Amino acid sequence: MLTIRLPADIENRLNALSKSTGRTKTFYAREAILSHLDELEDIYLAERRLADLRAGKTQAMSLEDLMKHYCLED
Repeated sequence: MLTIRLPADIENRLNALSKSTGRTKTFYAREAILSHLDELEDIYLAERRLADLRAGKTQAMSLEDLMKHYCLED
């Protein structure tokens, strides 16, 4: 079970979409979450990695070294 509070203008748009298509608001909320969850996870992972890099917890690797490491040189 999930409860979502939306701004009034978004709620109105969702209601209009739901009425015009005959699908439920839940359907569209689910579709939005499913289509963007991977992107959100990637963004937060990148932000954590950048914070670790800036804090000195990890080191950067050049593209050339990365290619050598995975035997992907030309």
